Amino acid sequence: MNFRQLDLNLLRVLAAIHRTGSVTAAGKALSLSQPATSNALARLRDYFHDDLFVRAPDGLKPTRLCERIAPEVQEQLRALEGLVTGREEFEAATSEMRWRLSLSDLGEMMFLPPLAAALREQAPNAHLYNVAVAAADVPAALEAREIDLAIGILQPRHQGVRAELLFREHYVAMTSAHWRPATGRAGSRLTTQQLAGASIVVAAPTATFHHTVDDMLARLKLSDRIVVRARHFGALPDLAMNTDLLAIVPQMYAANLHERHGLRVWDLPERASPAYEVRLVWHASTARDAAHQWMRQQVHRLFGRATAG
Repeated sequence: MNFRQLDLNLLRVLAAIHRTGSVTAAGKALSLSQPATSNALARLRDYFHDDLFVRAPDGLKPTRLCERIAPEVQEQLRALEGLVTGREEFEAATSEMRWRLSLSDLGEMMFLPPLAAALREQAPNAHLYNVAVAAADVPAALEAREIDLAIGILQPRHQGVRAELLFREHYVAMTSAHWRPATGRAGSRLTTQQLAGASIVVAAPTATFHHTVDDMLARLKLSDRIVVRARHFGALPDLAMNTDLLAIVPQMYAANLHERHGLRVWDLPERASPAYEVRLVWHASTARDAAHQWMRQQVHRLFGRATAG
């Protein structure tokens, strides 16, 4: 068989007969006459050197060869139709999509569990992978299709990369429930003096580290109060619970740990708390893709809380 000699229009006939079990019904579905459909089937049989369909009491039945190729032909035709018409549909309940995200270690802790739970409920056959990509390399990874989307402290300015704000975040202090500042009243917000009397732990992930916390402590002349610098945020809860250390972490993470472990959350000195924006980032080539649109909707539903202004 020489594929170049195959009239690809015949594949539409093959898929239609397989779907309807009838030459007549297939012809009606394709707006072809019965003789034209029969002629197309004859040409298909000649090309494949196989009957493809045999008569049975309840209609035409596919041969083993036809049963092997017809469903795949149907799937490829459906995908091609979606590509050229822009009307592709995404069926989450049956999709076997393999999603590739880029999340930092903190992003994996905060975003992956809710997103995985949503997929298990709505798209149980889908797969979800977190791919390690440094923040600076995210645009290139999106363009190369190594990842489908990224969530994080990202401000891509590359052509072809799109981003939407999910929420604004700020840092807070987190300690054991029994920790108290060495001086002054223990209110909800620490003063600069109280922060100066604390032993501080911060996280500095290699791939996603940004200097906002370090810059804040430098402005307050408190850099020397950092006594532990962890590579990952995952170590900070145990450090805060089991020592006298004060951890500086994002508010969303602290709120989660407060609920789970009873850790105490403190606001940082007024106008000193570093703030940042968390964005969803994807490539423009997937903007109209139904599957990608569905996934971005899930991310916004679960984590989007940005307000105007």
